[in-house]
Amino acid sequence: MSTANMDDFSITLGVEEELFLVDPVSRDLLTDPKEGIFDLCDETAPPHKVVRELLRAQIETNTKVCSSVQEVRESLLETRRVVIEATEKFGASPLAASTHPIAHWQDLKITPKERYEHFTMVFQEGVRRFVIGGMHVHAGFGDPDTRIQVMTAIRRYLPLLHALSTSSPFNAGRDTGFRSYRLSLVGGIPRTGIPNPMYSWDEYELLLTQYKNRNFIENGSELWWDIRPSHAYPTVEMRICDVCTRLEDAVSITALYACLIRMLVRRLREGNLPEEPLNELIAEDRWIAQRYGVLSFFGDTSTGVERIDIDDYATALIEVLQEDAEALSCEQELHHVMTIIREGTSSDRQIDLYRLRLLEGDSPEEALKQVVNQILAETKQGVTS
Repeated sequence: MSTANMDDFSITLGVEEELFLVDPVSRDLLTDPKEGIFDLCDETAPPHKVVRELLRAQIETNTKVCSSVQEVRESLLETRRVVIEATEKFGASPLAASTHPIAHWQDLKITPKERYEHFTMVFQEGVRRFVIGGMHVHAGFGDPDTRIQVMTAIRRYLPLLHALSTSSPFNAGRDTGFRSYRLSLVGGIPRTGIPNPMYSWDEYELLLTQYKNRNFIENGSELWWDIRPSHAYPTVEMRICDVCTRLEDAVSITALYACLIRMLVRRLREGNLPEEPLNELIAEDRWIAQRYGVLSFFGDTSTGVERIDIDDYATALIEVLQEDAEALSCEQELHHVMTIIREGTSSDRQIDLYRLRLLEGDSPEEALKQVVNQILAETKQGVTS
């Protein structure tokens, strides 16, 4: 299908980032940050939103609805700047990573909100250990059936999207051996991971009804899949990604997600969406991404019998998406994917610094505090002077 046949295609984008609030002296999380942080964010965030999260030591930014990747970049700059200015005024610092290297869940407080208190009562230790944050990317496009079919078709690409975002190699003062330990913690509660394939909105609604009839959930916001139809908006919400420490990486992943959606809508209109891989194989690639990040070798879905280096996989995919990147005016942002792969993610930089500090004589505790310093600095990189 030519680009001309996609003239009626439009996409809206929005990004949520769950950030940690850090004590700039101890480098640990603040157990009870000052209310002024949240109040000032409420005043200065519009047209964006800044809201509370599960832990008192967290804050979540929601960009406004954006009509382009460039607008996403501008919005992320604004939301990060809002949080940086508010936290610094009240003696704190924001940290953009999906785990905090030295924090212990036993020391932290749940935000006093009925929803969070209910989850803690139901899921117990599974939720109390949730010292994690994620990056969620919303994409609004098409009608409900189109969104469901594209959501299903994009599942095979989720391991790549996740690998590009990894930022949680440390947990409770330990090197976990994973580039993203966050997904291991997420897996401690139900209705997470890769959803099964669905091909219509009615099929999704039927599943939702069955969950509700059994009193498992109240609404779709309690389906915590790696990708899902948003409960609140007419969007497909990608939830698999770690928080990107560097803002440019977050913008690049958003561009890749948008280009994949546009490509899949094209193929859907042509009637030639690719055959769906088995869920088990997507889940295996997901684990590989979690374990190895940008050092992954994924299963090759084109042949079904091989594994392919992430660099080769992404290079070929970007070539396929070139038309879509041009149409969405995000060629540079899409090609930044290769920079992430070749230079590493936040996890790679964290691990490299940690090992270097150990070699230079730091204790593990001292080395991890230097890792926190690095993440704090990169969180502000390109946002403040």
